[in-house]
Amino acid sequence: MAFGFNRRLRSLIFASTAFLLPHTVSAEVTHSILSFEDLDRWERDDHADALEVFRSTCQDIKEDDWQTLCGFAEGDPNPKEFFELFFRPVLIEDGNDPLFTGYFEPELSGSLTRTDRFQYPVYKVPREVRGGAVWLDRRAIVETGILEERGLEIAWVDDPVELFFLQIQGSGRIRLPDGSMIRVGYGAANGHEYRSIGVELVRRGIYKSHQVSAQVIQNWVRRNPEQGRELLFHNPSYVFFREVSEIAPEKGPLGAMNRSVTAMRSVAIDPRFVPLGAPVWIEKDGQSPFRRLMIAQDTGSAIKGAQRADIFFGTGKEAGRKAGRLRDPGRLIVLIPVDRAFAMQSDLES
Repeated sequence: MAFGFNRRLRSLIFASTAFLLPHTVSAEVTHSILSFEDLDRWERDDHADALEVFRSTCQDIKEDDWQTLCGFAEGDPNPKEFFELFFRPVLIEDGNDPLFTGYFEPELSGSLTRTDRFQYPVYKVPREVRGGAVWLDRRAIVETGILEERGLEIAWVDDPVELFFLQIQGSGRIRLPDGSMIRVGYGAANGHEYRSIGVELVRRGIYKSHQVSAQVIQNWVRRNPEQGRELLFHNPSYVFFREVSEIAPEKGPLGAMNRSVTAMRSVAIDPRFVPLGAPVWIEKDGQSPFRRLMIAQDTGSAIKGAQRADIFFGTGKEAGRKAGRLRDPGRLIVLIPVDRAFAMQSDLES
């Protein structure tokens, strides 16, 4: 997501196929307080790894009880005992089916100068769209060359399809010919509403909704270059970038808490139900089930519901392939500070 603008958009599209998922809001939200014995395979996780990720954002949770917990977390406690002593597992349900999807950070090959290989520019924000103004659509920007020779190029990449998906994700890394990398993040957009090309392929009858993923779309566009180019123009939204220098390229991208997210330990959630920064126990079922303590460090506009989560898989094509295949059921359990959990229990019993 995650990642500034893309945390609001990226889950709508391809890595998670969430753009095809219906969502209804239930009027009744239930809370069930569990014990750690109720968590499947809790004993087997690497709690120290989870505690390290929790520390990276816990100081950004401003409530006093969370700040107290952060102080204890910094005191080098036994990781498993820390979570068991200071938290209680709470299952929050809103009547919608649980669903886990995945997201990732793309990595493109590029150059700081235009070459025969690197032909496709990653643009900075032009003055025409500053302040949120609605400007030219994607087709006009690409076909007129209106941004050329204005010094707005951050880098040039070698694949227009991957550039399109970089705009969808909203951030990514660009690997330069000498092996060094730069990271780019969302800067602004042209003001046009996003239109899903995955949904368009389904509408045309080319694929069924369960078949669509980022990889499927990319492969179709490459197999059908003329139709594929037109398909990309179906989305009039165009994203401009900024170079992100405040974090090292080798670290994860920034999530909703403005901190780097961590592969397979950071998860995007709906903050209406899960506090940002809270530990969450993930019991993901499906073809490759796993149980893991993760930290709610990101959000996404398609991540709606108490039992809805988007798992960050990391950077690059392999992470993208894994994220794109994920669409599984399971269970999400929030670890709530013990005093809050006791107060919640009293409310439930009264």
